[in-house]
Amino acid sequence: MIVFDSSTIILLAKIELLDTILQSYKKGCLIPEGVKREVTQKDSFDAMVIKKRLEEGKIKIKGVSREKIGKLMNDFNLDKSEAEAIILALAHPGSLLATDDKNAINACKLLNLPFTTSLDILIRAKEKKLLTPKDAEHKLQELAGYGRYKKELIEDAKKRVRGKIKCKPH
Repeated sequence: MIVFDSSTIILLAKIELLDTILQSYKKGCLIPEGVKREVTQKDSFDAMVIKKRLEEGKIKIKGVSREKIGKLMNDFNLDKSEAEAIILALAHPGSLLATDDKNAINACKLLNLPFTTSLDILIRAKEKKLLTPKDAEHKLQELAGYGRYKKELIEDAKKRVRGKIKCKPH
């Protein structure tokens, strides 16, 4: 199962990669209530795509225990929706958290929670031949424009998309 936080699901919808991931990830996709509220409140393209996938049942919504949210927010300096996503992923052993938030990534590392990022998802989609090399490069350019990535991360991702370096699991 893959659990999305707000930033990652928005980025994947913006670069039109969300549907590819939803079709290829057979174990299911979840978001917590807080993420749903955050990602569907606008009338943007990405919000409309996510709303439609929720209506179609391709993304499931699940509530989380409110008890741990405040502690995670304080301990790791997280927004509420990132804390909810981590709690939801922890509640489903074997799940993978999709996050691009630096503090959430640090929390995952300390909590031994497997995670992935939008860049990693894009690279894996190309490696699995779900995207052509040209499409992968184009989507990477879009992702670089929408996301807040360090230049080094984008350069590394370009090498990986071009097949010069293999993707490493987290």
